[in-house]
Amino acid sequence: MAKVKAKTKRAVAKRFSRTANGKLKRKHAYRSHLAHNKTTKQKRHLRKDATLNATYTKNLGKTLHN
Repeated sequence: MAKVKAKTKRAVAKRFSRTANGKLKRKHAYRSHLAHNKTTKQKRHLRKDATLNATYTKNLGKTLHN
């Protein structure tokens, strides 16, 4: 009997990507609209990707099979 392959959760795959060291990368929220209320510094920092901490990486890593 063949083992059934685990499917990738597509919702997770669209939002996170894995780095070379195995960490998960994500985008920041609060950047899509109402930008005129935010300072230039806020918008600049929101442009950069963030990494998830170890706990979330462990849990979400099970749903990302790549």
